[in-house]
Amino acid sequence: MTIEFTLTRRQEETRAAIHNLAESVIRPQSLSWDKNHGIPHDFLQRIAMLANSLGSLSAHAALEREAAEDAADPAAPKKERSVNVSTIVGAEELAWGDAGLLLCLPGPGLGGPPVRATGTPEQKERFFAFFKDLTTELRWGAYALTEPGAGSDVAGIRTSCKKVGDDWVLNGRKCYITNGARASWNVVFATIDPALGRAGHRAFVVEKGTPGFSVGKIEDKMGLRASETAELVLEDCRVSGANLLGGEAAYHTKEGFMTAMKTFDNTRPIVAAMATGIGRAAYEHARDFVKEHYVMTRPIPRYAAIAERLARVGRQLAAARLMSYRAASMADHGIPNAKEASMCKAMAGQAAIRACIEAIEICGAEGSIQADNRLLEKWFRDIKVYDIFEGTGQIQRIVISKRLMTNLRAF
Repeated sequence: MTIEFTLTRRQEETRAAIHNLAESVIRPQSLSWDKNHGIPHDFLQRIAMLANSLGSLSAHAALEREAAEDAADPAAPKKERSVNVSTIVGAEELAWGDAGLLLCLPGPGLGGPPVRATGTPEQKERFFAFFKDLTTELRWGAYALTEPGAGSDVAGIRTSCKKVGDDWVLNGRKCYITNGARASWNVVFATIDPALGRAGHRAFVVEKGTPGFSVGKIEDKMGLRASETAELVLEDCRVSGANLLGGEAAYHTKEGFMTAMKTFDNTRPIVAAMATGIGRAAYEHARDFVKEHYVMTRPIPRYAAIAERLARVGRQLAAARLMSYRAASMADHGIPNAKEASMCKAMAGQAAIRACIEAIEICGAEGSIQADNRLLEKWFRDIKVYDIFEGTGQIQRIVISKRLMTNLRAF
């Protein structure tokens, strides 16, 4: 694997374009979206059109293009892929503007990776067809794994599935599902028998309007308030056997659990990049505040301590970014990256939380609770979940330690 620490010219240009958009359009509306618990539909429509033109805002669209190129000429040498790195470059800049917007972008979302990794050719064609043209009609996909009693412990899910004829009947509740209420379909994980643990898992694509499938409450959250987070209810929900992801043959082993894990290996670097973007926003806010209010060249011990705190935050965020790039680059090269995905997720979440805490302490009330600019306070509310969703920091450390203990080539 080639070690490369620079972005391509296209990636740099795309990053600059997204940053300009975040600075001039997204961030000025961020507090309004937070207050109103949502982003206007017409704005999402314009962003979808922009994403279609830029490409890098949509990992799904980029992967579709790459798959089409491979199918058109299977004998041609495979091009070096960069979609995962390009995605996290864009994700960091969008999160720097407003992290809630990135979660609201139309498309298959977190539901895309399991369909892409495990779905049959017919399922991929059928379910991705929903997103062929997002410029005329906005549609979302979602990923429904978390339950009231099972989140990071994926093996503990209790939503049941029972084969009835050619169909499956699902019963249970899912919670904290991003875009779950408005999604055209949700990838729902259930179990044929909780006693079987991971071996009993099955993944279904449950379409909106399926009898027995309904939306419960929409969560009133502390942070990321612009993003929709829903409870989903399945009561004798009858799902066609054609919607069992991968078909029954895929579950002769522990494929259901592995489907969930494959999704996390792809999405954890993106979550890490988003955390880095929020942390960078707080860091830059504190840095600019210090430059404006303190003469740092004066030999005052307190000033030196402030400078050291900012330097430490900058180091940690830079390390988190490089770890995210590494995990994403491994995915682009087809190299298993479970350990690296967990490493960057664990590192970035903690680094960004520390960045927000340090920024608030350095700026104090004057810098963080201004009547016309409460962005720092918002970032502090937003960042906590980045050490929770997609697997808590504790779970990441368990994954890392297991990988280290089974592989002598730890790094």
